[in-house]
Amino acid sequence: MNRSTPTAITPVKALSASAFATLLLVALMMGGNHVAARIAFNNGTDVATAVVFRSWVTALVIAIIIVVQGARLRFSARHKRVLPVIGLLIGVQSLCIYSSVALLPVALALLAFNTYPIWTALWAWVIYRQRPERAMLMAMPVILLGLALALDVLGATSGLGASGQWSRIGAGVGFAMAAAGTFALALVLTQNEAADLDARVRTATTLMLTGLVGLSVVVGQGGFHFPQAMAGWWGLAALTFLYGTAFTILFAVLPKLGVVGNSAIMNVEPVFALVLAWLLLGQSIAPVQVAGALLVVAAVMALGLRKR
Repeated sequence: MNRSTPTAITPVKALSASAFATLLLVALMMGGNHVAARIAFNNGTDVATAVVFRSWVTALVIAIIIVVQGARLRFSARHKRVLPVIGLLIGVQSLCIYSSVALLPVALALLAFNTYPIWTALWAWVIYRQRPERAMLMAMPVILLGLALALDVLGATSGLGASGQWSRIGAGVGFAMAAAGTFALALVLTQNEAADLDARVRTATTLMLTGLVGLSVVVGQGGFHFPQAMAGWWGLAALTFLYGTAFTILFAVLPKLGVVGNSAIMNVEPVFALVLAWLLLGQSIAPVQVAGALLVVAAVMALGLRKR
């Protein structure tokens, strides 16, 4: 999932049927967001333009929620120091994941991004000397094996061989890994430095800063690159709507259902993206790659649903 809102890790609670269904809906919309982004990219939209529109429209929606719900804007000195860093990281992550989606089959880009729990454990150890949990250490090789199968790293399925396959997927995988690494660092900083800040305020602030990062790229490249065909406009509108709606549900509806922040259930996003990309874009992958994808999703969900 292109998660632009780091949230603190919280104990897993039993989900009601309505909460479970809502989480699946959010995962579906997030997967659809990336498929819509690929449609926009195929029709002339560039990554930075998509990031600016998506981030600022969603920030506006959440800002309205903040006003309506009367949330208080209280920033400590620590918040003022760390929030710009988190915003920069999420801005880079957003640019990188969309760049990966533009180069790889959508589901594979999201699967490579789903290695972020490994990066999270690494950053927590490097910065805060927090030792990785045993469950994480056991899941790491499973995630990497599944990813290797899904990406066909040896080129066996494609018939291109390892060098040919990596010349085709290398840049896209690199962007996805950069997205995973920056997102994980933002998660760790949020958990340790900004978890006490209202999640709605933190999210709106982060998204506004993400939009500024995207805008700086837009300025650097000489302006916005808008769609050149009606399909591209529909894609840009759809990715903005789906992303904004998903995050509105996260912060306006899910707390009332007893779910705080993200849930591991939403890591089925790559599966939804795989189906949607097949239906709408004609993208398909080999059965062994599907098996690898399911292995990654299962391992990440097991990590998220484990008791802490």
